[in-house]
Amino acid sequence: MKYALVKFRVLLLESKPFVIYTDHASLRTATQSPHLSQGTARWLSFFAEYNFEVKYKPGRLNVVADALSRRPDYELAHVTLLTSSVPDLIRAAYAHDDMCVALLRALGGEELKNSNKELSRRLRASLHRHTLDGGLLYYSTDPEDSPRVVVPHDEDLKYRILYEVHDTPVGGHLGREKTYGSVSTMYWWPKLYKWVGTCVRTCETCQRTKSSPHAAAPLVSLPVPTGCWQSISMDFVFGLPKDKAGNTGVVVFVDRLSKMAHLAAVPDTIDGEGTALLFLDRVFRQHGLPEAIVSDRDPRFTAKFWKSLFQVLGTRLDMSTADHPQTDRQTERVNRVVEDILRSVCAEAPRRWSEILPLIEFALNNAVHASTGFTPFYLNGLANPRVPLTPPHRGSGLSGVGIADRLADISPIAVRKSITLSF
Repeated sequence: MKYALVKFRVLLLESKPFVIYTDHASLRTATQSPHLSQGTARWLSFFAEYNFEVKYKPGRLNVVADALSRRPDYELAHVTLLTSSVPDLIRAAYAHDDMCVALLRALGGEELKNSNKELSRRLRASLHRHTLDGGLLYYSTDPEDSPRVVVPHDEDLKYRILYEVHDTPVGGHLGREKTYGSVSTMYWWPKLYKWVGTCVRTCETCQRTKSSPHAAAPLVSLPVPTGCWQSISMDFVFGLPKDKAGNTGVVVFVDRLSKMAHLAAVPDTIDGEGTALLFLDRVFRQHGLPEAIVSDRDPRFTAKFWKSLFQVLGTRLDMSTADHPQTDRQTERVNRVVEDILRSVCAEAPRRWSEILPLIEFALNNAVHASTGFTPFYLNGLANPRVPLTPPHRGSGLSGVGIADRLADISPIAVRKSITLSF
């Protein structure tokens, strides 16, 4: 009621008496109460300016006003902006880096000081690779390259960024190549690869929990599929501590082209029907039906219900060689990575592993895969998701030709060629 009076104030003041119809019955006697609170008194002092009468109208009869008051476009949406403190820390640290200060001045239109000729020479040689936006310096090797935020010479700041990319559950304690692929898409500083290698090599959790790599058996690889989610592989990882729900294992679904993985916690009593339901929820619901599914000869996959289900769906169940379970090397490799991440992240709370399983899946799918050169997220959606460390949004700077070249780089043929060369 107050909103309406304020909205039409110029029309209602000094006018003839008017009537306000409301479905709030108590407003009829609000001015007659002998005991007024401070809040009610303030409201009445506002209403005293107007000459009106309040009449009660039941809600079922007050349909016009009720419909207008419930229109969602009349209400302001509550917008929450998620921002990171890292960009502010980077801006503040620029002041303590001579190179960054000179770049900021040069890109801001100021002339370089002649007192430091060496700095001026280095700066002019790399100035065309830098841009300034929102107080942040961006670096790109060529015009078609996505710009990355320049991190100044501040060891604490660099280690903080690497901690977010490597040590958090979203980072997943991945190896050097995947960690470098994640951080290098967002940030840049000299000798970044060396910094990442030192960070991963000296990570106490990784050294304590990860298994040593084993040489791959000389087995013939399966044919590379021609599209995403045309062929998937699946397997189980068991032997984990029992969580609150009684789960002791993880079922792993992997797209054999993009390397995207979906994980689900399972008990050791999981049967063919339960596995089929997980497949329908994790894979079929999001990606449709694959043409082929690669698995080992585990009873969970060869159960009568499981075979019957795929006969109805029209797919075929491809089996690995019985005495060579590593024929499907991809799933075995993903299983080892999943186990390493689980041991790393849950070293202090081993029975909470299922709670952070979605973050582990995210870390796997957001890491650049060595065989494709892209993240699984990018191959499936042409974009990488936002993470807490993602810098402020900035356009990729790609022209129409650049976008076409990028699409050509991630075409199924190009990805298949990269995968074939990696084996």
